[in-house]
Amino acid sequence: MGIMPAVSQAQQIDSHAVRSQQHAEVKASAASAPPLLDAMTTELERAFRMLGRANSQAPQANAPKTQPVRDDKQLPPYFLSYTVRDMNYVTLSAQYGALAEAAAQHVRLADVQVRVGSPKLDNTHGDHRGSAVNSLQLPLGDDREALMRSLWMATNTGYGNALDNFLRVKTEAQVRAREEDTSGDFTPEPAQVHIEKPAAPLVVDRAAWEQRVRALSLVFRDYPDVYQNEVIFSAQSGTDYFVSSEGSRLVTPQLSAGVVVIATTRADDGMDLVLERTFQAETADGLPTQAEMGKSIREMGQRLEDLRKAPVTQPFDGPALLSGRAAAVFFHEVLGHRLEGQRQRGDEEGETFTRDLGKEILPGFISVADDPTMSHFGKTWLAGTYEYDSEGQKAERVQLIQDGVLKSFLMSRLPIASFGTSNGHGRAEAGHVPNGRQGNLIVTSTKMVPESELRKELIEEARKQGKPYGLYFEDISSGFALTTRDSPQAFQVIPLVVWRVYVDGRPDELVRGVSIVGTPLAAMKSILATGDKPEVFNGMCGAESGSIPVSAVAPAMLLSSLETQRQPQGSSRPPILPIPGAKVMPPVTKEAQ
Repeated sequence: MGIMPAVSQAQQIDSHAVRSQQHAEVKASAASAPPLLDAMTTELERAFRMLGRANSQAPQANAPKTQPVRDDKQLPPYFLSYTVRDMNYVTLSAQYGALAEAAAQHVRLADVQVRVGSPKLDNTHGDHRGSAVNSLQLPLGDDREALMRSLWMATNTGYGNALDNFLRVKTEAQVRAREEDTSGDFTPEPAQVHIEKPAAPLVVDRAAWEQRVRALSLVFRDYPDVYQNEVIFSAQSGTDYFVSSEGSRLVTPQLSAGVVVIATTRADDGMDLVLERTFQAETADGLPTQAEMGKSIREMGQRLEDLRKAPVTQPFDGPALLSGRAAAVFFHEVLGHRLEGQRQRGDEEGETFTRDLGKEILPGFISVADDPTMSHFGKTWLAGTYEYDSEGQKAERVQLIQDGVLKSFLMSRLPIASFGTSNGHGRAEAGHVPNGRQGNLIVTSTKMVPESELRKELIEEARKQGKPYGLYFEDISSGFALTTRDSPQAFQVIPLVVWRVYVDGRPDELVRGVSIVGTPLAAMKSILATGDKPEVFNGMCGAESGSIPVSAVAPAMLLSSLETQRQPQGSSRPPILPIPGAKVMPPVTKEAQ
């Protein structure tokens, strides 16, 4: 695909005719539309029509010479959209076995997106991308006039911001050097109409869940060296509404529930140690049983106590084995972000893989896809699933890498030189302009071996390299990737649980203070083989377009070379005062010595 051409006058007439037909179909079904969607549609059509009519009066041929000529501040918008997230939340948290927070909230957040200029060059160009969106909280009821007046105010503010930024964009274009990628700022896309029933009211047995989070938090009392803990239950039921001047009208329900467990301790040398567990499902009924979560929490408590006594790692460069969950996080951070469309253009982006389309960037036995249409992997719910993205485009499965060869990027409606259309991956948190983002990143392999064999291959690879041990990464929390040119094209990933696997047969040794570092090109090409049991990571990903839910699926992976460094150690000593209720040994007297 190439750059989308500028829209001609004839094409504009055709598109207006299509929109008119779509609007007629929309009005025919208006009687069954939710009141919020009806208010959004009515105000958007009124605003788009009136802004276009009031601000597009070009001088007539026979007009008096004193008539002012239209300037840039009279440009009508060429695109207008309203997005409303209508969400009901319940949040419960406990610590030390007692309830710490119990809250329920109903929120309506609206994003008004206004674009002036043309798809080739508009107010969002370059550093002005954020000028497209103006956000506000909407009234919670179905008072039509209150809803429309709120949207009217936000539209006026957004239109003014768009005009101011478009003037800056045009000024900057006259003084800046020619950009490498001259693609436009917005891709024309077909309108989407999909109206489901709004999500049902959120029903949570709060008394039962209050008891559950208290009981789960109480488990940590058996581990006196776990100084802080928090168990957080959250559930949400909401509906996303989207309307645009192109004729799109969408109503899609959104459900999710989860339990997040966080526990911390501190080693004698001052190093803080944190472990996390996340359990997620579409609804609260789909979460693991109390016994299953309790078992996992006991493992956390014991692991933290073991980590306090574990030796601090030394910098290492050698063979490593990632568990499936660790490999999933690794791929999300190291590779996934670099395959997002907006990172392939711009004077500041490093463009790691921009010119590698059709080239091998991974070993030939590895393939990678992103599929937000997949709601489950086996029996596990995937947090990154969605039907339509934040720009009203239908979610698509995208084959990013096939047999090691780069095939595509994750595209929003911001085009790049290689791709001129969206593939349904424009995603954003409320208040942000959508960018190409990951949904459900799925890593597959044709070179799979049982994980017991991977361990043997790790030992053999370490022996071949003359290393006394290889590293096994059991769990990884998070990380970050640097993709801009003014920074090294590197990544850092923070493991939670790491083991030394010795070649001489000694028992595996737990170590702490490990941080994985490196460059993506070197790390990805060092993959030797994978396991045969893919694992799922569910979590939240933060980037320029905000925090969004994501998933990643991958098998365990053996790498011939992975570099680690030491994490900051800290200088604070463990608590001086004993924790209440813990058994305290009497001080040792001189006589006892």
